Amino acid sequence: MSNYLEDQMPQDCADQRANVLGVGVSAIDMARALALAELALQNRQKGYVCVTGVHGVMEAQKDSEFKRILNLSLINTPDGMPTVWVGRVQGFSGMGRVFGPDFMQQMCALSAKRSYTHFLYGGAPGVADELKRNLLDRFPGLQIVGTFTPPFRPLNQVEQEALLDQVHRVRPDIIWVGLSTPKQERFMAEFLPRLDTTLMVGVGAAFDIHTGRIKDAPEWMKHTGLQWLHRLLQEPRRLWKRYLINNPRFLWNIMVQLLGARRFELP
Repeated sequence: MSNYLEDQMPQDCADQRANVLGVGVSAIDMARALALAELALQNRQKGYVCVTGVHGVMEAQKDSEFKRILNLSLINTPDGMPTVWVGRVQGFSGMGRVFGPDFMQQMCALSAKRSYTHFLYGGAPGVADELKRNLLDRFPGLQIVGTFTPPFRPLNQVEQEALLDQVHRVRPDIIWVGLSTPKQERFMAEFLPRLDTTLMVGVGAAFDIHTGRIKDAPEWMKHTGLQWLHRLLQEPRRLWKRYLINNPRFLWNIMVQLLGARRFELP
């Protein structure tokens, strides 16, 4: 896997990255993210797209292989405002938030005009099929050529072969992966070389947001960096550790990095 990813690092779709605790977060906004994704599709440049906020950055501090997966991504969008603010402090003034569900929505709107095809992987039983119906209703002309609901464990050999065969038959331009971080990023890095597709995009909660299982935050909460609080209030049991422990640790480490007390190297 490692040699393949390193050999396939895109030169024509390369983007500048902010250094967020050693994780290279693409210094882009939504328009630039869409342009890079479309360039990859036009050039048939295989790659995976990560959407990374504080949670992903902090997971990478505990796991060097996961950090490496993030840094080998085609695009690593700034999924949360804290990563945007760090990038702006580092001189990337045009950096803007590229929230996974919003990116998915914008790519679907673009694809309805460009005829890019999509495949949905992830979600609880029934979620991917419901998402397909919702997206087709919202974006007439959109082509969703398949769905696959994985079990809540690694795929066994039979399931892997079923996925590979299904994707090979429909050859989607984009596979949307709706798992959690870091599971979805590991899945994309492992399966990108094996799947007959161009882009894989890990969008986390997008499947649940676009099917109404999770309520999206108001725009003012997104822009002020408070979306984590909105998510915490909806799922306190599952998310309290992620936000109430990770967020303070992130703030401390970012302060240490920005003050120059510790160096966090990008590859």
